[in-house]
Amino acid sequence: MIGNLLGLSALALGWRRSVWSWPLQLLAGAVLVAAYLGGHAPGLVGKQLIVITTALWGWAQWRRGRRDSGTVTVRFATGRERALLAGGAALGTAAVAGLFLAVPSLSWSPWLDAYIFVGTLTAMVAQARGWVEFWFAWIAVDLIGVPYSYSHGYVFSALTFTVYFVLVLLGLRTWWLSTRTPRLSTANVPQGATA
Repeated sequence: MIGNLLGLSALALGWRRSVWSWPLQLLAGAVLVAAYLGGHAPGLVGKQLIVITTALWGWAQWRRGRRDSGTVTVRFATGRERALLAGGAALGTAAVAGLFLAVPSLSWSPWLDAYIFVGTLTAMVAQARGWVEFWFAWIAVDLIGVPYSYSHGYVFSALTFTVYFVLVLLGLRTWWLSTRTPRLSTANVPQGATA
């Protein structure tokens, strides 16, 4: 419960583009690792280890972005970036599912676990880059993750992910609209008159 509430807080901070989203994701991942170890859910443990690692990287990315521009800037990924993200997600899902199929003790459902595992990583990479596609990746994960959590007895996690889904839709709207905010061009800023 604590891990999921921390994750919920991290998502809310991500919506607001707060750098504190990342340390909360890291802490949520650590708490959930302990919970899933007790529940003998190695696929979910692996997912949280990826969350922890990616949270460290994302935190560094956002801190550098804020240092450079004063804020975390968001934008849509380019067509090439989007293709790389989707291709990486597809290849990663196939690779992780292959691992889970080769070692059946790692997963109850190799393809679903792989999808959630890699989808989470994909979303976090997009978030670290400040891409609006971050929210679409979370939607794709939640559409599978919510029923999957219910069916495996993690009811509180499923309920939390249902709330996440609502926050994801609101976050998507906020980030999308922020990409439409006109930016001042330095070429149009009046300069002082020369003497």
